[in-house]
Amino acid sequence: MSARLPSSKVVLVLLLPCMLVLGIWLGGHPRYLISPVADVLVGPEERRITLEALDTVYDRYYRSVDRGKLSDAAIAGAVQDLDDRFSAYLSPEDYSTFEQSLNNEFSGVGTAVRGVETGLLVVTVYPDSPARKAGLREGDIVTQAGGRNLAGLPEGAATARIKGREGTIVTLTIRRGERTFRRQIERARISVPVVSSKLADADGTRVAHIALSTFGPRTAHVEMTAAIRRAKQRNAKGIVLDLRGNGGGLVTEAQLVASMFIAEGPIVTTRGRAVKERTLSAVGQPIAGKLPTVVLVDRGTASASEIVAGALQDTKRAKLVGVPTFGKGVFQEILPLANGGALDITVGQYFLPSGRNLGGAGTNQGQGLKPDVQARDDPDTERDEALDRALAVLADEL
Repeated sequence: MSARLPSSKVVLVLLLPCMLVLGIWLGGHPRYLISPVADVLVGPEERRITLEALDTVYDRYYRSVDRGKLSDAAIAGAVQDLDDRFSAYLSPEDYSTFEQSLNNEFSGVGTAVRGVETGLLVVTVYPDSPARKAGLREGDIVTQAGGRNLAGLPEGAATARIKGREGTIVTLTIRRGERTFRRQIERARISVPVVSSKLADADGTRVAHIALSTFGPRTAHVEMTAAIRRAKQRNAKGIVLDLRGNGGGLVTEAQLVASMFIAEGPIVTTRGRAVKERTLSAVGQPIAGKLPTVVLVDRGTASASEIVAGALQDTKRAKLVGVPTFGKGVFQEILPLANGGALDITVGQYFLPSGRNLGGAGTNQGQGLKPDVQARDDPDTERDEALDRALAVLADEL
């Protein structure tokens, strides 16, 4: 004969699922809760009001609204209200596209770009690339990719919308001066070396011209080390470090690259309200030793590349040649969210060895690094006038 549960336990078993469902519903409809209970279940009043507003829009708006899209819009609006061009909300779709773009299976159109308020500024168009064949030029601004606006997106997420599988087509909307036009471009595998180096002549003396395109994980300092060793083996007596068009990357890579020229002392200090202050100093023996060095910079030199150039300038290790750099004095972190999206938000500022920060007030763009010697390349000539000037400056140092 089977035992029977007491009636009170039967009632409790039946009520538990109902109470759970009711609790979940009330958690999503805080306006029906009294304040003490709401504080416990939903949090402070500000959070309750936000949830209540979203709930009201969802319940009462004249047409149905997707709750997920409503939540996305609310988060995006909150981040946009920060008035920080470097911070953005990545929806689950945008974040997924961004992560996929990091996969080696994804290709691009062959440009180096920098994020601006209206989209992506084309800094470099690589030779024989799909972008070059489609007629894109340095100075063009890509405002849309695949019909989706790029304004307001962080650089990585905007670039991810251009990338895709090799052989697929992407339609780009381009603004060139007062003119706006579209180009359909077939994506291709783009092979751009992180570091390219060659020997050059500085008024009769053999030197190395080493160009670094980005500060990616591990690749920057590993390939830079190989390039400097190769230059020394070939009896180069100086180095032109070319950081033009280098939009940055990892701060730790900037520390390691700067340490190839600086023997000791701080490279950069980072500070933020919710991140611990830390100073990244020179590590190891500088592989470049005391080889005279000049750093080439332009408006595309930003973030991590400004850290390296600024550290070498502050420590009197190298002169800067070119035009003022971008002027970014803040850094961001990508923080994944439970909905599959992510926040790409500014979490702190960085400061060079002299204590200066390159940004403007708050998160505004600053004036950047001021070159010791002004030089500008003329895009309408085959010669690289800025490099010629850097070689002349280096010759004076030898």
